[in-house]
Amino acid sequence: MPWVNKSFEKSITMKARSFAFIFVLLMGMPLTALSQKYVAKPFKAGAGKINITPKPEALPKLRFHLGIHDSIYIRAIVVDNGISDAALISVDISTVPDDLFLKYITIIEKETGIPATNIIISPSHTHASVRLPQEGETIDDQNIVLFGKNFEKGIVEAVKQAQRKLQPALIGYSNGTSYLNVNRDVIDPVTRLWSQAPNYDGPSDKEVAVVTFKSLDGEPFAVYYNYGMHSNYMYMSGVLSAGVPGQTMKYIEDYYKGKVIALWSMSASGDQNPRYLQPMQDVERIKSEVALSSGRAKNTGEANSVAGAGLVDDIALVDPAILARQAQMITSMGQFMGEEVLRVMKYTFRTKAELRIFVADTTISCPGRKRTNAGREGEPGTYVDADPIAIRLKLLMLGDIAFSVINADVYTMIGQNLKNESPFNFTIMVCHSNGRANTGYVPTDDAFGRYTFQVLNSNLKPGYAERGIINGFLDLMDKVGKSN
Repeated sequence: MPWVNKSFEKSITMKARSFAFIFVLLMGMPLTALSQKYVAKPFKAGAGKINITPKPEALPKLRFHLGIHDSIYIRAIVVDNGISDAALISVDISTVPDDLFLKYITIIEKETGIPATNIIISPSHTHASVRLPQEGETIDDQNIVLFGKNFEKGIVEAVKQAQRKLQPALIGYSNGTSYLNVNRDVIDPVTRLWSQAPNYDGPSDKEVAVVTFKSLDGEPFAVYYNYGMHSNYMYMSGVLSAGVPGQTMKYIEDYYKGKVIALWSMSASGDQNPRYLQPMQDVERIKSEVALSSGRAKNTGEANSVAGAGLVDDIALVDPAILARQAQMITSMGQFMGEEVLRVMKYTFRTKAELRIFVADTTISCPGRKRTNAGREGEPGTYVDADPIAIRLKLLMLGDIAFSVINADVYTMIGQNLKNESPFNFTIMVCHSNGRANTGYVPTDDAFGRYTFQVLNSNLKPGYAERGIINGFLDLMDKVGKSN
């Protein structure tokens, strides 16, 4: 069988269910958890926001030699219909490793009573934030250790704050359109080799999904929006930044004078870049060339990693005008995206005061591979067989809104095909969330013929993950009707 989708259900108490959930995830086994009878009830919602920006003197030693460009936050929305509750959490970092994700949801459940199965943690995937330590990693920089401790406190407090603000609420879904993203798998016009650059003819999902939470008098107090575009604009900038997602959230919150908390989540964006990326690419090119010429990197792939880790910041000179353009672009993009979200919120007229909450989880397994040669892109990769890779899928239903959550970075057409095949009109694909699978990127089956950075460095064998993910979510959606 090319992919496996197994699940089990059991009626157990909240604590027992949480223990089983965490035990199964740690063992790498599939799980389906049904959180409750799918019954609509009047509900409450609340939102919280915690600033986790380190002080300048507490920044990590590498990557942030130019200081802080903008603050980073943890934001949360909690919903409670009296039968069950759930938490949506957005964090201004690149990723949350599996071990830390499991730790966080366990602590949040203990501190708030929200079932671990009903928690979604979504990094904005900003490339210019502090990286959380990997499992088993030895950290010499104590500022990174301190950031990790403050992050843990902040994520719990953000959910608690949202709980304290619970109020009778209305929920509404609508969507808009943004052309800020572009496909990034393309043949270079000069070298005629595959490269990462704007492909205006390639597939690209322009939908901005917007979920608005309002008080009973119709005033918004929280918004959750979802879009597929890599948050890599401030990569190698030398400053701490929440990137385009952070600027968008700030723009929305400033418009409402702090009365609304805005959460970003990433849709299918494995092959999606910001449309106008030249300043970042200029910085990346300069620092990668320095990494090679200085001997600190042996090849182009290693050069990018060395430069991205801040290991040439002491010798790489970048024109301040380029860095200023890089920073200016995230402000511009944040305003454009923010205006579209505000427009959609304004015209979200259909809202509901009763809410059904349903959660189900499963795990699929796909054959793995390990790359044996080097090179960033343009030339074929060579591989040997590797262990199968588990990918976790979660379905959270808030009324008729289907949050399809995956712990991987998938290509845009996987998200679009899921939405097209979903039985629910309001389907949102939430990527990079609830830990990180060992997949690398998840290309579509047809994309495996391209020698791009994303495809070459995927740990998945071609022909399995695309349908496995879509069918896995569809199987979870089938359970919604059976729960009524």
